[in-house]
This record gives sequence, structure tokens and C-alpha cells, in this order.
Amino acid sequence: MSSTANGAESRLEVRPESLAEARVDFRTQPDQYRHWRLSFDGPVATLAMDVAEDGGLRPGYKLKLNSYDLGVDIELHDALQRIRFEHPEVKSVVVTSMKDRIFCSGANIFMLGLSSHAWKVNFCKFTNETRNGIEDSSRHSGLKFIAALNGACAGGGYELALACDEILLVDDRSSSVALPEVPLLGVLPGTGGLTRVTDKRRVRHDHADIFCTLVEGVRGQRAKDWRLVDDVVKPARFEEAVRERAMALAEGSDRQASGPGIALTPIERTEGANHLSYRYVDIQVDRDKRLATWTVRAPEGEAPSELADILAAGAAWWPLQMARELDDAILTMRTNELDIGTWIFKTEGDAAAVLAADAALQRHAGHWFVRETAGMLRRTLARLDVTSRSLFALIEPGSCFVGTLLELALAADRSYMLDSEADADVDAPAAQIVVGERNFGAYPMVNGQSRLQRRFHEETAPLEAVRARAGQPLSAIDALNLGLVTYAPDSIDWDDEVRMMLEERRALSPDALTGLEANLRFGGKETMETRIFGRLTAWQNWIFNRPNAAGDKGALKLYGKGEQAAFDWKRV
Repeated sequence: MSSTANGAESRLEVRPESLAEARVDFRTQPDQYRHWRLSFDGPVATLAMDVAEDGGLRPGYKLKLNSYDLGVDIELHDALQRIRFEHPEVKSVVVTSMKDRIFCSGANIFMLGLSSHAWKVNFCKFTNETRNGIEDSSRHSGLKFIAALNGACAGGGYELALACDEILLVDDRSSSVALPEVPLLGVLPGTGGLTRVTDKRRVRHDHADIFCTLVEGVRGQRAKDWRLVDDVVKPARFEEAVRERAMALAEGSDRQASGPGIALTPIERTEGANHLSYRYVDIQVDRDKRLATWTVRAPEGEAPSELADILAAGAAWWPLQMARELDDAILTMRTNELDIGTWIFKTEGDAAAVLAADAALQRHAGHWFVRETAGMLRRTLARLDVTSRSLFALIEPGSCFVGTLLELALAADRSYMLDSEADADVDAPAAQIVVGERNFGAYPMVNGQSRLQRRFHEETAPLEAVRARAGQPLSAIDALNLGLVTYAPDSIDWDDEVRMMLEERRALSPDALTGLEANLRFGGKETMETRIFGRLTAWQNWIFNRPNAAGDKGALKLYGKGEQAAFDWKRV
């Protein structure tokens, strides 16, 4: 067993007896960054990309021209968290580059060529989530972002720029924006490029078709005319123009600075061959059954309710600490445990303490720290929604699926609740759940719906029936009748029902399940975000694995070797 805090040296560990042979650690902090420089000037933060060529997460490639791999994006994710929580005075963020005449050349192609299919897809998913997180902070937290493209910007670099509220491009006659994946690699701009060009930038169909098939991209006035950027600025005025726009965005922000920031202390966990343990999250892995059992715990003791006490708790405040631990656990398991296809969620602890924490989140929702904590919970739960694993919730006596923690059950593909009320020989209290106010929209999925709205397809009658019972403990039969759980077996049938469900799931094709789950979780309502993830799951997942891209003579494999790809010309 080992106990580790976050550290750059542990981001890729090779430990044959650990949960996976080569583990990625998503924990880091600013003094360990190798690829980003974070600075602050009043209400404006600058996040500057300066990728170390020899700083790849894995051996075998150089990160030239500000190209990036998973390690670069891990630092970006952490830097955004630091801005959110440690610098409440910041209202706008400038994303730029420290390298001359290059903003970012995108995901490192040689890294992609060396990577497994699973690595590529998980890498794109995490990159997607980080960029979605930028837009989430702009939408919900008042943090505004401006991409200052001081040089060439291609592929994933342009996708990062697209996630910002505004894009400024230096007009130096050479710098351009480009999405060259189709002509260069035989794949798609899969981390949101195509979708944001059409859905967010509203680029015309014919212009987008030209843009996405031009290796050299588009520069200058044409880039502005085609809506690929918001403005082009001559080099002599570029820094001044960026500063002006950053200040204007800051002035229009509703982010209210009050008091010092909250230091994000290192996430502590212990781990062994078959477990990960945090203070509030525990995961036990059964490799023979290819499943992981997750237990999420309620606060210990009385949860702080007054704002002064919440601020004093800081990163140890239960809603934030639990969310950070759950987020790290999701990323760790999703990236390192590809064979563990079923995740079972349980909860334990004092339900009243969870509801008290929820009440504090509601009462102080306007305070910047509470709002950022709610954002962390929202993004973490959304990460669960797009995870390609079968999710099940088991609700038993001693569970605390109430309020915020009920979201875990509502996110599950199925939920089983033990009905033990009729058992004369059982002394323990029966299982109960409580629907709280925060279940009605505080944690929307990426399609904008609450999980209750998704569950009932926004039909009025079932939603009103649930709201009428909000705040009340619900028995297994109550929950079943309200449509909040899938099954409510009694004590006699419980073990067999759960066992058969898990055995049946384990026998199904993981590829088919990935497609099934992604479609069913986001049925009915579409947004830009669901289209991004849908295209990643379907189009990019398929195209990345086709011989035209990934075969020995595919475009991705032959990039940089001076040899033309050999395509199968049939359209299917």
C-alpha cells in the first residue's frame, strides 16, 4: 500500500502490482508545471502555454511547436481550478503562448500515432471536458476567457481557442487558424472542433467545408469574415488590444470578489492492488468480475452552515473535498482501469449531514466560493455521465442517497433499492432516500437537463409528484412508485437479483454497451456539448480505429515519414 500526495513525478507510474501496469496521476500543482505559466494582474489572469519539448507524459515523442499530450492538459485543468478557487479577484483569463509565432499546433501527432485506440479516445474525452469546463465557468461563474493567438494555431490548439468567449488573432501575414485533421491525419477535429465551428461560431457550411480541408488554415481578414476569429490585430497593437478586451470582459463579469481565495490543498489517497481510498470516497475492485464498488461517504460530524465557518473549512468543506476526490477517482479509474466495465455506487453515513451541507449550498449560493463549489460538483457529476462504464446504484439500509448524493443514483443506468420493511427479523432501519431542492436543477447534465428531468423526459406529472414528496424520507416502495428507482427487491430476492444483473451485464459486448449507454443517457434533448460527446463516442471512436487512419499505411501512422497514406476508397 502507498499513500501519495500530488506530485509531478508520480503522474505516470509503472508498478506491476498496482491497479494498472502504467498509471496516470491527474494530481499536480503550479510549482510542478512544466508546460504552463500562470500570472495575475488585478482582475485579469494570464495562462500562457510554453510546452517543454522533452516533457512528454510517455517516452517516444517530442512536444514540439507547443503541441500537447495528456500531461499538458492535466496541468491546464489544474490551472483552471487554481483560478476558480484561489483567485476570486480574477474575472477574465487570457489564454496565450510564450513561444514566438506559435500559439499551439494541437495534439502531438507522434503521440497519437504511438498510442492505443483506448488512450486516444480517453485523451480526447478529457480534453473535451477541460474545454467544456472553460465554457461552464463562463456560463455559471462569471469567468470570461479570451484566446490571444500570437502565432499559428492548429488542431487542438484552435479547439482550445474555440472554447474561449473571444478569439483575437495576430495579423502578421503568416499566423492562421486551422483544423487540419482531415487532410493530414485522416481523422476528425474530435475534441469539439467541428461542433464549435458550426454551433458556437456559426460558420457557414461551405466556409467550414473549405476550412476543415485546408492544411494551411485561414488567416487575416478572411478568418474574421468567416467568423473563425472575432478580430485580427496588427502585431504593434496586439498586446494592447488583448489587454483592452480582457478588461472589457472583466468589467462585464458578475463574479464578485470578496476576501482571499481558498487554497486547494493536495488530494490525499491510499491505494493498493485492488483499491483506491480517499477520506470520502472508497473504491474496491473485483478483477474476476470486472467491477468496481464505489462508496461515497457523508460528512463527518456537524457540517458548517455559516459562511464564516465554510470559508474557514476551505478545501476541507465536505462538498468541495468530496467533489475533488470523486473527480480524481473518476479520472483515475477511467484512464487506468479499462477492463473494469461496471461501477457500482453505494453511499454511507449521516443523511442529515448531507442535507445540512445542501442547505448551506442553497443558502449561500451567491457567494463566489459556494458558487465555485457548486460548479465543481456540477462538472464532476457531468464527468460521470459521459464515462463509458455501466453505472449501477445499490441503495441499502445505512445508505445516504439524499440530496446531492442522490445524484449518483439518478446518474446510474439502473438503481436497486432494498425493501426490508416487511422483514420481522431485521432490526436495522430500512433503506430510505430523500429528494432535495438541489436535485431539481443545481447539477444539470451537459444537455442542460437535471437528472430528474432526463429521467421523466420533462413530463409534468411525474416531476410534480416527486416535488410534492421533496424533503421527505422515501421507502423503497415509495421510491419505486414515484419512478425514482428501477427495482425494489425484498431481502429474500436481493442477493440473487443483484448477482444476476451483474452477471448479465458482464456477458455483454463492451463496445455495444458504450454506444447504448451514451445514447440512453442523453435521449431527447441535444446541446452543443452532447453533440461533441456523441461525435467523439461514435464518429471519432470509429474513424480513429479505421485502417485509413490507424492502419500501417494509414495517415496517422505515416505522418512525418514522407510517405502518402494508402486509403480504402470505398464509402460506407
